[in-house]
Amino acid sequence: MKKIYLYLAALSLLFGSCENNFDPQIYGSLLPGQFPTNEKEYEAYMMTCYLPFTTVWTYDMSSAGLQHGWYIQSGGVVRMFDSTTDIEGENNNSNDFGRLTRGDFSNAVYYWRGTVSDENSPNHFPKTAQITRYTEIIDVLEKADIDKAKREELVGEARLCRGIMMYFLMHNFGPVRVVLDPEKINDPETLSNISRPTLDEMCGWIKDDLEYGVEHVQETTPDRGRFTRDVARVFLMRHCLNEGEHMQGYYDRGLEMYRELVSTGKYRLFKEGDNPYAEQFLNKNKFNCEVIAAISCSEQADGGPMHGNMNAFMMWALPSDVAVSETFIRGGGWLQAFSIDKNFYSTFDSNDLRRKTIVTSYVANDGVTVTRNHFGSRWFGYIINKWPQETNTTFQGQDIPVARWAEVLLNFAELDVRKKGSVTQEALAAVNEVRDRAGLPGLSGRAATVKDDFLDALLTERAHELFFEGNRKIDLIRFNKYAQKFYENKSRIPTHQYMPLPNYAVEQAAASGITLEQTYSREGWEEDVAKANPSGI
Repeated sequence: MKKIYLYLAALSLLFGSCENNFDPQIYGSLLPGQFPTNEKEYEAYMMTCYLPFTTVWTYDMSSAGLQHGWYIQSGGVVRMFDSTTDIEGENNNSNDFGRLTRGDFSNAVYYWRGTVSDENSPNHFPKTAQITRYTEIIDVLEKADIDKAKREELVGEARLCRGIMMYFLMHNFGPVRVVLDPEKINDPETLSNISRPTLDEMCGWIKDDLEYGVEHVQETTPDRGRFTRDVARVFLMRHCLNEGEHMQGYYDRGLEMYRELVSTGKYRLFKEGDNPYAEQFLNKNKFNCEVIAAISCSEQADGGPMHGNMNAFMMWALPSDVAVSETFIRGGGWLQAFSIDKNFYSTFDSNDLRRKTIVTSYVANDGVTVTRNHFGSRWFGYIINKWPQETNTTFQGQDIPVARWAEVLLNFAELDVRKKGSVTQEALAAVNEVRDRAGLPGLSGRAATVKDDFLDALLTERAHELFFEGNRKIDLIRFNKYAQKFYENKSRIPTHQYMPLPNYAVEQAAASGITLEQTYSREGWEEDVAKANPSGI
């Protein structure tokens, strides 16, 4: 049993993490003693598992120090999986905001083991230790003397969170060693062995946790922001799509998740307003029919752990000299860490409604109209305006997408074609439904009939639909086109396919007589690099 300080940490999450959607409740008595002891206390204890999915500046799980959450833009999935790709305007800053947009991961080896003090060095490796913390929490929950169904539900929620943590860690670093056996969470030999597992091993660990979530997490929840069974289905569908090429049966299982999601009858594309793609993200349309999961945010949040989740995207997406206007009612941001690459912008059809969420010029405080002619001097790329300034507050209250129905349709289309080896009418219809919402005609010609052409068109469609929602690098690696697409837009090849592990981890392993491979790449990476720049210049 854990002492009361863990209880207080869980309560702070309930009070502050998700706008007013996690209703504050006092579970039990705030008196010194053992915790948890009853059903409500076990539920509060489980809520600690949500800390990595809050959007406050940093969180602390009492393990591995302060960390960036996965959905805080300054260090989470947008930073790691969008900013590092072809869709981001190249940033000439000398810090890691700039380096990562140039595909330069070489500085990652110098990331230190201490707590996060700024946004310059997004080191997620300490989260491997937090997996051990998850394993400890799950063990306590599995031994809880409470109703069996409730116990399995809480374990399912905790394992789902652990599975998502491992999913993001693997896509950030490649396979990394984690402790999943509660009998070994304090074993020195186990804790010192941080050698990489195989890709298949880690894929299996992730799938096991997500499968448990699919079986046991509640179908609905009164607390918006908590993960439901549908969240487990979406992540399992993603995982099976990403790994189906080398993991037997994964494509079939991914398609089963699609059918289960369809059978709920709860989701469809949002189609209201003049530009439904843009309007789905607005405050007035929170938790609309397309939303499967989102981080619920408040414009009153300030980044502190007791004041709710914030959406800081526009502060990172705007140049500092943007003048106050009807479009930008608060004016400029910080350093335009996130922007749209001009070459990526050119891939949109002129009639694509999604393109209207990208701003291609702005008036600066000095009265100058800034255009693409000023790239590299006054801004780094076009402005991403998917989450616009709706309120005159530092941060905005629009929710941050975790899973949308549009992505599910695109996931299904790709799964179906990869599984069957040809373009099916069902897959084509799914993609065309997404295109129709964007004001575009259906795919035609070879893109509608030939597998490889269809998949190429689908990869572009995913970029246009899901940009800066944390998917792009994962998609490009799955298609084995990360280097090619990066070079196509920026005339550079990324230094690595995955983020290298920091030096301290390699040195720690060596001190225990263990060889830890600092870098990792999947089979096909060398081929991707060779195709990106055949001349080698």
